[in-house]
Amino acid sequence: MDEQRVPGGGPPRWWWHGPPWGNLRDGGQWGARWPWRSTVLVTVFVLVGSNFAAHAQESGRASLDVFARVLLLVGSALLLWRKRYPVAVAFGTAAAAMIYLGAGYAYGPVFLTVAVACFSAVVAGHRRAAWSAVGMLWAGHVLAAHWLYRWLPPSGDSSASWWQEVGGATWVVAIVAVSELARVRREQWARERAERGQAARRRADEERLRIARELHDVLAHSISVINVQAGVGLALLDTDPEQARTALSTIKAASKEALGEVRQVLDTLRTPGDVPRAPAPGLEGLPELVEQAAGAGLTVEVEGQPPGLPPGADLAAFRIVQEALTNVVRHSGSRHARVHLEHGGGALRLCIDDDGPATGADVGGSGNGLAGMRERAAALGGTIEAGRRPDGGFRVLAVLPLKAEEDR
Repeated sequence: MDEQRVPGGGPPRWWWHGPPWGNLRDGGQWGARWPWRSTVLVTVFVLVGSNFAAHAQESGRASLDVFARVLLLVGSALLLWRKRYPVAVAFGTAAAAMIYLGAGYAYGPVFLTVAVACFSAVVAGHRRAAWSAVGMLWAGHVLAAHWLYRWLPPSGDSSASWWQEVGGATWVVAIVAVSELARVRREQWARERAERGQAARRRADEERLRIARELHDVLAHSISVINVQAGVGLALLDTDPEQARTALSTIKAASKEALGEVRQVLDTLRTPGDVPRAPAPGLEGLPELVEQAAGAGLTVEVEGQPPGLPPGADLAAFRIVQEALTNVVRHSGSRHARVHLEHGGGALRLCIDDDGPATGADVGGSGNGLAGMRERAAALGGTIEAGRRPDGGFRVLAVLPLKAEEDR
């Protein structure tokens, strides 16, 4: 299998995030495949190794016959089902190995099949079954080697050394330890995959909300201007054609600007990660925003100078002012608004006031507009307060931290 390495060299990707088979569950591709290659390799190794062991232990153990080779073949062939039925395979290989040793055949790699089966069972989550299978094999060997050896082949066999049992117990502990380590590591890989999936979904949700806010702010402002100017144009089309022409020109300019900003948002969807072709709007664009509001019949008075802001905060401040003025055009009877900018103490204060009265129950605008403003402020660690003023009208107060200024 070819290993996919990271660009510029270094270890393969699965070194950090788990092996490639870790992403495949029982219902996936790995669960549906049979481990033919590994099973064939284990079978060949067990048969050949047992044959060599039998020749090396001719004096003390029974020679390999057809029954011995059948036991070795059955124990190895069971490994084909270790992914589908790990518990049954663990006990099956342990039983085959126990019968093989009880029949007096030579020690050798017969334990390898049990080790592989129990390893698969532990990794699959069947820890107690794997431990029970290994314990059953070890207990059966102790019983046969120290009490039943008189009645079991080969004839004239003597009791085994207890040091041999200590060595067997050491191998049991080693198998269990390695299996548990693999199981823990696999669970860690699964948690990392789940965390990466959650992070990806969270980033997608945040990007979706950001695009929704951008489209809402751009379209709500531009369509409000277009709506007002269309009404003016229709009312003055017969009595004052020149004023109607001015209204149509405002509609054309507002629609052109809206199309440009929508196209910029859509471009970020088509090519995520690319640098935007046009700079994002900021508080430097307040004069153009005031001019658009004037086209909708709203006089805007700006007090204060915008400070230097990072791009994200600059865009958020501009959109907050834009949405607040849009709400004045749509929901307030006042044709005059004030935008006050004040910065100091590591924060920018934006205050947008109108004198009212409200033309409907939703004086502050639709829930989406205010929610979008609050989300923009909260993303920067700021706050938004919006509500009716005691003397009439409506006020939007935004406080945004000036992190860039503090860093300088």
